[in-house]
Amino acid sequence: MRTKPEKTLTLITLGCSKNTVDSEKLLKQFRENGFDVSADSGNKNASVVVINTCGFIDDAKEESIDTILYFINEKKKGNVGKVIVMGCLAKRYREELLEEIPEMDGIFGVNETTELLQSLGGNLKYELTGERILTTPSHYAYLKISEGCSHGCSFCAIPLIRGKNVSRHQDDILSEAEYLVKNGTKELILIAQDLTWYGMDLDRRRSLPSLLESMACISGLEWIRLHYTYPAGFPLDLLRVMKQFPNVCNYLDIPIQHISDRVLRSMKRGITAGQTIALLETIRKELPGAAIRTTVIAGYPGETEQEFSELTRFIEQFRFDRLGVFVYSHEEGTPAHRLRDDIPLKVKTQRADEIMHIQEDISYELNVLKLNKTLPVIVDREEGGYFIGRTEFDSPEVDNEVLIEKDQTTAVPGNFYRVLITDVESFDIFGKIVPHPLSVSL
Repeated sequence: MRTKPEKTLTLITLGCSKNTVDSEKLLKQFRENGFDVSADSGNKNASVVVINTCGFIDDAKEESIDTILYFINEKKKGNVGKVIVMGCLAKRYREELLEEIPEMDGIFGVNETTELLQSLGGNLKYELTGERILTTPSHYAYLKISEGCSHGCSFCAIPLIRGKNVSRHQDDILSEAEYLVKNGTKELILIAQDLTWYGMDLDRRRSLPSLLESMACISGLEWIRLHYTYPAGFPLDLLRVMKQFPNVCNYLDIPIQHISDRVLRSMKRGITAGQTIALLETIRKELPGAAIRTTVIAGYPGETEQEFSELTRFIEQFRFDRLGVFVYSHEEGTPAHRLRDDIPLKVKTQRADEIMHIQEDISYELNVLKLNKTLPVIVDREEGGYFIGRTEFDSPEVDNEVLIEKDQTTAVPGNFYRVLITDVESFDIFGKIVPHPLSVSL
């Protein structure tokens, strides 16, 4: 067995962007506690591997367990030292994991950073609050403005794992935003389980619009993007702020989940189909150029063919700019778990595939409208023969990308360029740079 260098640590992050933020803050803590840190590297010479798990739905849980077992096996072979498990799966299934995988060297839930650090001889350094080691490209970062969720959606296990919504104080958020921008971040992607609930636990008002107004004034912050805005109780003043500040992207992520009134009631979404449609139409009217992203669930318990057809017809009619679909996962402890999971997985999957086929056609038709237009694009990376970038209508990893042939030009990841759109596919668009980098605030 090889001797491991002391205090070398690699942190593997699974799941959502909220986990990414948690990991980035933890990496900073470990480095300041004297560890040589790396992220998602699978470093086979690390003295410690920390796995930040996801426990949201079946597929995510399976990925988390497979990753734990992989590194336990690497430990047995002498390729890594300690294997420590943290995060959502650890919080939700601690006892089961301890029983089934006793070879773990520690297990810590989502709010046990202090205990995790202490188990490895470190201490939580409060003066580092808001500081991170980014695992994204340095020009964009996720910024979490609250933790947990106070909604009671019947299918969702997040409140079981992360508790009720706890909003961060605005000064702390703005301080972190300024720290990130000072260190080269040009795009901040605001995340929470529900951005629109921000502030309700602080002063009983939805404070996202005022937070956004203050953040938009940070010098050097080129793009602010909003993820996860719950439709029920959506603060319409947010649309005014989006129109007022050019560095707030014309992009909204609003997960509707379904459009059948009966299904929405069973899901405990707190909104009707009519109210959902009225909100979406208001957004289209007030922000006619904005991209609206949504997610829906296929195969919720009791979903009839007629209700599924309602959903597909609405998707065809409204023509979301971006759309993702989840196959319903029957989660222990949630209200929906008391319902009979009566739709076979094969049918759920077929329904999800049908939705994505519809969206593929819509996305292609909307992309065609961009042909011969020149759009601001931020270049994220080089890959193969292309520079890969995004417009303001696209979020990293989940939305369309802009491909720019490298042999026709040169570009620097993290810079903005004007790009002439020359060709399109369903989920990719192609273009060429119109000379001179630009600042989108100009």
